[in-house]
Amino acid sequence: MTHTKLQGLVAATHTPFHDDGALNLAAVEQQAHHLLANNIAAAFIAGTTGESHSLTLDERRALAQRWADVTRNSTLKLIVHVGANCLADAQSLAAHAQSINAHAISALAPSYFKPKSLDALIDCCAQIATAAPSTPFYFYDIPSMTGVHLPMPAFLDAAPTRIPTLAGIKFTNWDLAAYLRCLHTAAGQFDIPWGTDEHLLAALATGAQGAVGSTYNFAAPLYHRLITAFQNHDLPTARQEQLRAIRLIDLLASFNYMPAAKATMQFLGVPVGPPRLPHPKLDPQAQSRLRTDLESLGFFNWIG
Repeated sequence: MTHTKLQGLVAATHTPFHDDGALNLAAVEQQAHHLLANNIAAAFIAGTTGESHSLTLDERRALAQRWADVTRNSTLKLIVHVGANCLADAQSLAAHAQSINAHAISALAPSYFKPKSLDALIDCCAQIATAAPSTPFYFYDIPSMTGVHLPMPAFLDAAPTRIPTLAGIKFTNWDLAAYLRCLHTAAGQFDIPWGTDEHLLAALATGAQGAVGSTYNFAAPLYHRLITAFQNHDLPTARQEQLRAIRLIDLLASFNYMPAAKATMQFLGVPVGPPRLPHPKLDPQAQSRLRTDLESLGFFNWIG
């Protein structure tokens, strides 16, 4: 399948909720406008940042439909994560994503009953991909969350004959040696967007052209400067921007990353609401401390 590779920043978007936890589809339009204003190339919805495992199937379909409606006739591409522990559910989501003309679909490995071999993983992905036979498919490798640690270069060698729509891998894995091998598998035909924001500079040096990440929702200007500095061979500036990103992520993690990241979106006027359990909410006092700490860090100046 011919597929244009992802270039630049792809935001792994938050799923917006009301304060009571109900899905807030009205916020998607504002999210999309915010991403477009920050030169984001695509929205990767209902993934880890999108709390996919905390959504019902109906909610995931409604979310995908809303993003499709909002991004229609815009430059923002739509990538729908369809992975689930139940492969029949994942197939249903994949078929729906194709019906709304998603640019691509992606799926992580089942993570309760885990595939123990490459053959089992490829079988899982093939079942999902066959439900959307006209839509490019990305495997979403995120072993830190799924507990599935299988060699991705070998996956790319073995999978194409069984997954004709395989476009590549969303590589959320710190193994840069494996990443480099993936980039050069099959003469570089596969798209391997990088998925770990705090290691973006290293990935660019290894050969990354596109990156999918959660902090691109609210810190895209920082990463655009990082990429531009790298392209201009200005490594001191690129390192400075990467260090800022690391410090930002460390700060958010100190408050509990998911609720802190969603609160940061709120500070920027994008109403994505709190996360769902099991992620906790930030109470008003914690939100106030977070804002003060972000100001002290220089975050609002960095993105201004």
